[in-house]
Amino acid sequence: MFKLIHQDNLTAARRGVVTTMRGSIESPFFMPVATTGTVKTMSGVDLLDMQSQVVLSNTYHLYLRPGLEVMEHAGGLHKFMNWDKPILTDSGGYQAFSLTKFRKITDEGVKFQSHIDGSSHFFTPEKVMDIQRVLGSDMVMPLDECSPHPCDRKKALRGLKRTTQWAKRCKEHFHSTGMHERGQRLFAIVQGATYEDLRRQSAEELLQIDFDAYAIGGVSVGESVKEMFEALNWVIPFLPKDKPRYFMGIGLPDQIVKAVGLGIDMFDCSIPTRYGRHGSAFSNKGKLNILNHEFIKDLRPIDETCDCSVCKNYTRCYIRHLLKMNEITGVRLMSYHNLHFYIKLMGRIRAAIEADNYAQFQKEFLTNYNSELLDTL
Repeated sequence: MFKLIHQDNLTAARRGVVTTMRGSIESPFFMPVATTGTVKTMSGVDLLDMQSQVVLSNTYHLYLRPGLEVMEHAGGLHKFMNWDKPILTDSGGYQAFSLTKFRKITDEGVKFQSHIDGSSHFFTPEKVMDIQRVLGSDMVMPLDECSPHPCDRKKALRGLKRTTQWAKRCKEHFHSTGMHERGQRLFAIVQGATYEDLRRQSAEELLQIDFDAYAIGGVSVGESVKEMFEALNWVIPFLPKDKPRYFMGIGLPDQIVKAVGLGIDMFDCSIPTRYGRHGSAFSNKGKLNILNHEFIKDLRPIDETCDCSVCKNYTRCYIRHLLKMNEITGVRLMSYHNLHFYIKLMGRIRAAIEADNYAQFQKEFLTNYNSELLDTL
């Protein structure tokens, strides 16, 4: 599934290719979040225009709406949303834990009530695999127990053990139902909260089962940036070099640049569209709040160094006006720019690794971005 093309000579940053049944993905890469089968306000054409290689969707949400009957009738998620490039689907376990008013977690699985209508449902490792088999996603995540923050050691250990057992059951069902023969690829998720030995234990147990790729989960759930990167540093030495590494749910541009330098290949986050909806635009010099009064007559583009269609055609003051008037076009333009920035950033990252220049690139980016992570280099 993973081919290493080049390793940077001064950092752990690596340039590779992740191969799926619907094409290859140049890594490191960012996955725009299409939770319910769409990246908010973006069309598939938009994503192709900005050269997105892959998107991420969510099992929990698609299972509830439109439901498996509709998804089967449509011929799977790719045909349903008219996207012929790779898709990764999250297991939905985190949503079952976080979005529902009632939930009960046992060794068998997760019983929960829908956040939509209160109906009762039960996710087992096997059911989560069956849902993703119907969706036909290229990259499949197992059911895991995501420890909250803060989390005491006893609870973190219990979640770790469940995550390992559920991962084993997911793999057994994944193979017994022929998902591997269809070209789908199964990830494992390392848990362990903020405990170094538990993170190590989780990684070692999952490595013994053997998966196509490995993710670091249970991060960006309320812990500090320092704690998040501590967890990453604890886990990476135990992850195989010949398989993709996925840092789940982060993050901000400077966090991505830092994590690539530590050896991460895959990222996802709703930040580009979520921040865009609230007026925040990303640039090489950091975050810009377009809603600020100072931009009311500003005729410059969002980012004068950006070549996206938004920056070529629209001004800060116009986009600010649209957002102030609650016009959906303003949200769309902001989201497009932010996603374009992220995807172009990943291209610059790949080029810097290939040139054996990642250490300098990382330092310059974090300096221009005025990032607190600069002190960690």
